[in-house]
Amino acid sequence: MDVARPLTVLVPSLDGPVLEALARTSRPVTGREAHRLAGAGSESGVRLVLARLVEHGLVNATQAGKATLYVANREHIAWPLVEGLVNLRRELFARMGKLIAAWSSPPATVTVFGSAARGDGGLDSDIDVLVVRPAGGDEVWEEQLDGLREHVASWTGNPCQVYELTEQEFVQHVEAREPIVDEWRRDAVVVFGVPLTALVERGAA
Repeated sequence: MDVARPLTVLVPSLDGPVLEALARTSRPVTGREAHRLAGAGSESGVRLVLARLVEHGLVNATQAGKATLYVANREHIAWPLVEGLVNLRRELFARMGKLIAAWSSPPATVTVFGSAARGDGGLDSDIDVLVVRPAGGDEVWEEQLDGLREHVASWTGNPCQVYELTEQEFVQHVEAREPIVDEWRRDAVVVFGVPLTALVERGAA
């Protein structure tokens, strides 16, 4: 699944990026701005998509002088389906959190980082996950991690790469200023447990 553009799962045409762009704003936009927000296709192609979506009632169009303004019609009976597809990434993170909350051996924190967290990956992008655990580890712990990998792959079709550290190892990474730490700080989305900043403070205490 393209985690950055989840709507393309079922709408692979230019309609997908255009619908997603309109779903992420509540204000009317011009065709040119819709093209910029969609980040795909040509401006003329986006205008054709907008005209088609207006015909189907998914988008409302109004005149403002010489410009035509477009806004999503959230009252349309099909709009909840659009919203559901647009929010697939959020649904993925929620499922991960629910799965991990049921673990018999809980981690300190689990965060998604990289392209899946930033929302700029592609169809073949990995789902990168940082798992910080207490010291130790046993067969149950390894089974939990394997289950996480398998579930994420099943939910998305994308490989799940787990970066596993103990709390002490995580603090050591921070103190050593490992390059990957900047990515964690910048992009990490916590799906379970405490924020990464809390782990740093805990390690410094």
